[in-house]
Amino acid sequence: MNTQGTEWFHRIYGKTNKRVAYRPKDFLDYALMCAVCALVIHVVYGASSPVGAVGIVLCAAALVMFPVRNGWAPGVPIVLRRPQEVLYSIVYKLLNLKRWYFVALAVLLLENWLISITPTWPHHVELMRTIAFWLFYLHLGAITAYRTWILVVHLQRRETVREILMQTAWKRKLEEQPNIVLEILHAYATGLLAHILLIAPWFLVITWLDFSVLFLAATCVLNVYVHVRFLKVINAWFYRDHWLAHNSEFEFVYLHGPHHDAIPSGLIGVAGNGHLEGVLRHSIGAPAPFFNPFIAALVYSFEVQGDIEAHQFIPGMYPKANLDYQKITQHSLHHFGMLEPYGFGLNIAQPDANPEFTARFKVLPEELKNGIRLDEALTGYRWANPKHAQYLDLVRRYEGPTQASTAESAPSKQASDDTHASNRITEDA
Repeated sequence: MNTQGTEWFHRIYGKTNKRVAYRPKDFLDYALMCAVCALVIHVVYGASSPVGAVGIVLCAAALVMFPVRNGWAPGVPIVLRRPQEVLYSIVYKLLNLKRWYFVALAVLLLENWLISITPTWPHHVELMRTIAFWLFYLHLGAITAYRTWILVVHLQRRETVREILMQTAWKRKLEEQPNIVLEILHAYATGLLAHILLIAPWFLVITWLDFSVLFLAATCVLNVYVHVRFLKVINAWFYRDHWLAHNSEFEFVYLHGPHHDAIPSGLIGVAGNGHLEGVLRHSIGAPAPFFNPFIAALVYSFEVQGDIEAHQFIPGMYPKANLDYQKITQHSLHHFGMLEPYGFGLNIAQPDANPEFTARFKVLPEELKNGIRLDEALTGYRWANPKHAQYLDLVRRYEGPTQASTAESAPSKQASDDTHASNRITEDA
């Protein structure tokens, strides 16, 4: 577990304002956020490119959807009321940087310096750039196809999506905005736009910096080493950034809010981030954009695909809200109205966990596979809580028990049926 104290993890320079959802008065701030997203997309991809055009259309769609889904009310934007919050946000990101970010950046800059001083060597930088763009578009295309298939399944089973969400804290939202098709499409658009913005820093790197065929093996080995080491500190890095995202009004409204504004479906999965938040986290935070294109493509593909599955909290859909996985993570509660856990919320050492399933996580560092300990130490979070038990009951009803859980779930099925109407995952007051 990270040894930094509570004071550092929870340090905030501006006013603390806990947020988990948008309000009507956030509309002007949201409009400014969408405008900045469109500007980033225009600068990075170009408005005439297919990715740029789709991204800008998605920004416009997000702006239109906000008042339809959340209402709107006049208000003075945060950037006018407290412009210093913009500076604070950048400072937070800089102070939260881990040394592996600098190592990855140094390896990339060293490679470019070596290329520049050996111009006669067969580096084949243009070939590498062409390969890099192919990897970039293959990654984006494959993940988008996967996300689109999930959209199709959700639309086909839209009444089941509604039925399940009406048993959770999302009941209130669906009573205010009852069009479930709109909610599903909004979640899809949220995930796609967040993905386009997340990989914008990577696109800039492969556009403006060089990679050498001669150094390919060495850089790939170094990149893998850096990524493995970064996994040891990623939970602490994420906790700090995520805590700010819910305790700073600016951070929530401009950075993290879109991630919670959409229904808790795999459709929103990218890397646990909102729109602009992804740009900042992967330019001033994660080392992946600086990796060799082969390693970067692998890291981004595994991360985004994994995040899609990790955010599928609507059981009975595709991908499955795997019961074995939900037993060892409590991030679901964070999307059903609770603030904690701020970290990744993993704890594979559960007595009722499926050992065959948890074996795949044993390669992870202790700081990640039992990351819930950071929340327990910093906030007093308790793993044994009724909200998680209620959610597991919901998963059992709609997914059915896994083979390893059949014996456990059989006696509880009648109890869960009897309490179907009363056991709801509701938002804390």
